[in-house]
Amino acid sequence: MKIVLALCVTLITLQAQTKQLLVVTTKNWSASTGTLQRYELHDTSWQKVGNKIDIKLGRNGLGWGIGLHEVPKDAQIIKKEGDGKAPAGIFKLKQAFGYAPFDTEYPYEVYKKTDHCVDDVNSKYYNKIVDSTKVNVDYKSKEHMKFPKDYYKYGIVVDHNHIDEKGAVKGAGSCIFIHIKDVPTAGCTVMKESEIQEIIKWLDADKNPLLLQGTEELVTSFWKRI
Repeated sequence: MKIVLALCVTLITLQAQTKQLLVVTTKNWSASTGTLQRYELHDTSWQKVGNKIDIKLGRNGLGWGIGLHEVPKDAQIIKKEGDGKAPAGIFKLKQAFGYAPFDTEYPYEVYKKTDHCVDDVNSKYYNKIVDSTKVNVDYKSKEHMKFPKDYYKYGIVVDHNHIDEKGAVKGAGSCIFIHIKDVPTAGCTVMKESEIQEIIKWLDADKNPLLLQGTEELVTSFWKRI
């Protein structure tokens, strides 16, 4: 119950700040599959948008991430670098991205092969997307933001483990996206290409969209309390 309350109290506060929610729900903390439902706030009522989407996420389920929520002091499942878990909690959504221009009003970046998301905990660029041709490369591990497979052909950056201008908490998890794939991941939330295209077109930066990601217990308790 403490975990549920920690999440819900934060969400109630955030209602004044957001009008769009992506709600990802899993059966339990170890599930690697779930569903995504979009919601939009009209007056004081949250209304469903579109159909429910079947998604996959971390191959080892969920772990509490770092976002807009408070992680309960007694939480036992915490997201860490390389644990194969997707972050649970409430997160801002940053820019969408892809391999080529896309017709959307939501902030969107076209990435190149030389653009990297850094997952090396020893790098000053940890959990940041950088143009490797414009920085002093101090990292040994990274993800290419453009590569032959279509996984990042379309995606959205989840604002996980971005504390402040000082950077991320080392080892707390990095490079979390919503993107294309049909199997569980190292920590991202994935779906079909047509589904993520629809989401990117729907997102409205002026409505400050958020991602709520958690178990059925967490998500159900949230809706009961608003």
